[in-house]
Amino acid sequence: MPLRQTEGLIGSILQLLGLGLAVPDHSTLSRRAETLQLSRPKMGHEPVHLLVDSTGLRLCGPGEWLEEKHGTKRRRAWKLLHLATDANAGQIVASVLTGREADDGSQVGPMLEQVAGSVASLTGDGAYDRDDVYAEVAACHPNAAVIVPPRADAVPSEAALSAPTLRDTHLRCIAERGRMGWQKASGYNWRALVKADVSRWKRVIGDGLRSQTDGRQATEVAIAVTVVNHMLELGRPGYVRIA
Repeated sequence: MPLRQTEGLIGSILQLLGLGLAVPDHSTLSRRAETLQLSRPKMGHEPVHLLVDSTGLRLCGPGEWLEEKHGTKRRRAWKLLHLATDANAGQIVASVLTGREADDGSQVGPMLEQVAGSVASLTGDGAYDRDDVYAEVAACHPNAAVIVPPRADAVPSEAALSAPTLRDTHLRCIAERGRMGWQKASGYNWRALVKADVSRWKRVIGDGLRSQTDGRQATEVAIAVTVVNHMLELGRPGYVRIA
């Protein structure tokens, strides 16, 4: 919510509760967002299967009426939101906000740093088919698998026969079973879960950022991650074995 609306909502709730507490004004909320520290999402003890993807978030500018009356003096700006989802829990466990010039593969390292436990695998689309992505995962989690579809013109490495890499293994599987067969065998189709998180973000949180500075935008994203994860927990069914 915009900070002015947040200020009014909190004041209304306190009034309904009959509490005489002071409500921080929107300027105070904005200043404190610059340095607010939020706890990271809780994770289990088992190795995590990470699903990574990115999406664009627009920076809110002048409204349509102002643009029509006065015109716009700047191009609409965007930022990239990089997400890592736990395949088992469906929750977002890492997030990075960057400028739109940053590519997806370069943010694998920063997202892995946010994961407290061990990682069993990392799954992403063809944008993550890079040597540095394989190197980042191997450096942080040597036993983790990297499930990324090689490009259509990809060729095996020079040591594919004597010492095949994980990417060479993917290429061999694609040659034998086709891309659809490789997706089913490797578990690549689980990547749809992170797409669902992106869709849930856009529908619940929105497709834009309201804050203006980098620090406040990072806090806004961290709060949104907590909200989306909490809503998912509330809507998740519980199963009890009775026989």
